Amino acid sequence: MNSHELIKNYIGGEWISPKSGTKTLKNINPATLESIGEVVVSGREDAEAAVAAAKAAYPGWKRTTAPKRGAILAKAADEMLRRKDELARALTLEEGKTLTEAGGEVQRAINCIEFSAGEGRRLNGETIPSELPANFCWTQREPLGVVALVTPWNFPVAIPAWKLGPALVAGNTVVLKPASITPWCAKILAEIFETAGLPKGVFNVIFGPGSSVGDTLVNHPDVAAISFTGSNEIGTKLYSDAARHLKKVQAEMGGKNPVIVLADADLDLAATATVQGAFGSTGQRCTATSRAIVVKEALAEFTRLVIEKTRALKVGDGINPETHVGPCVDESQFKTVLEYIDIGKKEATLALGGERVGTTGFFVSPTVFTHVKRDARIAQEEIFGPVLSIIEAADFEDAMAIANGVRFGLTSSIFTNDVGRVFQYLDQIETGITHVNSPTVGGEAQMPFGGLKSTGVGGREMGRTAIEFFSEWKSVYVDYTGTKRTSSVY
Repeated sequence: MNSHELIKNYIGGEWISPKSGTKTLKNINPATLESIGEVVVSGREDAEAAVAAAKAAYPGWKRTTAPKRGAILAKAADEMLRRKDELARALTLEEGKTLTEAGGEVQRAINCIEFSAGEGRRLNGETIPSELPANFCWTQREPLGVVALVTPWNFPVAIPAWKLGPALVAGNTVVLKPASITPWCAKILAEIFETAGLPKGVFNVIFGPGSSVGDTLVNHPDVAAISFTGSNEIGTKLYSDAARHLKKVQAEMGGKNPVIVLADADLDLAATATVQGAFGSTGQRCTATSRAIVVKEALAEFTRLVIEKTRALKVGDGINPETHVGPCVDESQFKTVLEYIDIGKKEATLALGGERVGTTGFFVSPTVFTHVKRDARIAQEEIFGPVLSIIEAADFEDAMAIANGVRFGLTSSIFTNDVGRVFQYLDQIETGITHVNSPTVGGEAQMPFGGLKSTGVGGREMGRTAIEFFSEWKSVYVDYTGTKRTSSVY
């Protein structure tokens, strides 16, 4: 991609300009603030065209056998592997994460598409005994139709991939509305599926604001379902609006993820994992570690280790292989993080960081707060940046109460060598994903992904459970009691 390239909508297998106007947005590298291209800004008319293309392609894609659909996804995974370095570089340039992190994200996307490809041979129903004689009963999966995927900027390759895979292999056609600040990744993703042989119109990409493009997809009568990842504010409104049309909605939203550290834990391991979880991807992920809840016996040493390891992190342009922490994705997120740091300075003790790094780029130093109260805003609200709050707990029971004392419930972790405490934690923790002696971040393609409470609604993503959202069950009854029998001739 050169600095003058304009990324257009991908509708019906063609790259086309919006019908709604000529407005564009610059694609800005958050590390250098340089433009690396432009992307179109679309409106309602363009969203309707994308839905129409998906609707027209649906009958043919539905008739394509599931193993054949899976074979096309397998080719897409191979093509993504071939373009892995190119895609990782694009991700770093427009989103900001380090090249190592970008490569890891692309690999996760490949894993998710590979897993979904295999599901093409596992879209099983079941035969069920009938209570009547001469009756045969079974269930089978049916696609929904046109589905809309609304995805965020923080994982602009992996999240579309783990939604696209199950949506396509189940027989749906797709309209993807990616974040407009990471359009390059979406463009390459569309090219990959086109090269893999996906029929025209099965996968469409449209760029534009939620107020026009998003609302059109939510309210369009030909869109059967919406899978969304983003903020609680937008996700809640989307869920409410779609419910009026009886649409299926899957929404993965916020997190405020805790690490619990007990006195018997390997404190060096716990501190390493906490720093990785808090500051990897600049803290811009819903699974980031934002709270370290530490029993008082371990608090001083754990805090010392966290600060020591955080000081060793190098902030800078993700293209530099020596960088550990990249920039915030844009000016808006940069300002939000700095505002929360100012709030934290009034609520707690700033132990490290808390300032802008350099004069160019949206860099914030990895920040550690200590003496954080459990009900402080920085301990309750999602910041989505490199900010960690360390909270003291009296004992295990108190730590569990603090961990569960937020409205979110995505992921969590505990560090201890006490197997009894591990199982008590697993019984009591109110998160959809749990880790033992490892960071709160990370996941595998074959495992369900999602949370409890205000984190999510509408079913899990990834793993075999992802197919549940993108399909419906059809129950079949065959009564053959009236079948004529040919009499024997002797």
